[in-house]
Amino acid sequence: MKSISDKLASLLLPLGAFGTAAHAANDLPGGPAVRQLNLHAAATRIAVEQAWLHWFMLITCIVIFVLVFAVMFYSIWKHRRSRGHKPANFHESVTVEVVWTVIPFLIVIGMALPATKVVVAQKDTSNADLTIKATGYQWKWGYDYLKGEGEGISFLSTLDAGHRQMSNDGATGQVPDNYLLQVDNPLVVPVNKKVRIITTANDVIHAWGVPAFGVKQDAIPGFVRDTWFRSEKTGDFYGQCYELCGKEHAYMPIHVKVLSQQDYAAWVDGEKKKMAARADDPNKVWVLDDLARRGEKVYAANCAACHQPTGKGAGPIKALDGSPVVQDPDKAKEIHVVLNGRAAMPAWKQLSDTDLAAVITYTKNNWSNKTGQIVQPAEVLAQRGK
Repeated sequence: MKSISDKLASLLLPLGAFGTAAHAANDLPGGPAVRQLNLHAAATRIAVEQAWLHWFMLITCIVIFVLVFAVMFYSIWKHRRSRGHKPANFHESVTVEVVWTVIPFLIVIGMALPATKVVVAQKDTSNADLTIKATGYQWKWGYDYLKGEGEGISFLSTLDAGHRQMSNDGATGQVPDNYLLQVDNPLVVPVNKKVRIITTANDVIHAWGVPAFGVKQDAIPGFVRDTWFRSEKTGDFYGQCYELCGKEHAYMPIHVKVLSQQDYAAWVDGEKKKMAARADDPNKVWVLDDLARRGEKVYAANCAACHQPTGKGAGPIKALDGSPVVQDPDKAKEIHVVLNGRAAMPAWKQLSDTDLAAVITYTKNNWSNKTGQIVQPAEVLAQRGK
């Protein structure tokens, strides 16, 4: 049996013949669907309850609307002046007053009780199996696994560089169904486990949300908010930053990968091995070539979206190629900017000392910036907190 949204979509299908679609699109499991008119397919019990509430409230309001306006229009038509009706002259009626007070009151109570039950459940973040902090940055998400299996894992999640390049090129030709939703490092969680998401932000207000989970929570600088979900399905689920946060707002997707418990345990083990491999000694002295090669990867993952792979910048984003700060003999100036941010550029303290030293060294020795300068991790460490 077709759902209401499917029936509406089939009715609207002929309208699409009047326009030419730029790209052939398909439904994205865990994300938006073609001609989607209903809420996302639910992956959590809360999302199921929200969908039920949506239709319950909508149908209730439509019934009230039809009944009230039917009575009103009937009264206007039946007692119109052209039929000789004269206005009645009467005083207040206690019975009428009681009826039109009690009935709306009962309707409101009938709508409020199920809604309150769902809202209270949404806010109950206690007894979580896994606690993850989601930090909004301009324009990416940082995830820190605080409690539960995977505690200590931390990474940044950024729009896939290939998708960003497609957008820069005007999205011509065939684009994937998950266009502008694919990230380099998705948030990974186990199925059927209660996951508490703590939200905050580093710069401006962001909002973390995944429609299939029925969650959306603002991420506000200097404040800590929380929400939760328990996915009953494995797979990939998508959302976006839901608060207008600047010019790159459209390039800040959320990708949650829900795995079986066995696969999640394997992922945790793999991530901890990667972290151990990346745990460089900040006192290690690097040579220029090794540091620049590592810096090139850090730049591509975190900086190229704004400063461009060519280092030329765009619009208000300043160029790094030929930049006086980058070419300045005083290395502390660029270290300070990268660590603490400046104007539209966010702070990058979440990256390791070695990664920051590598990317600064890369910018100082790439394009036309042939300074020969090397920034060691110890120099970055010395600048932190200043």
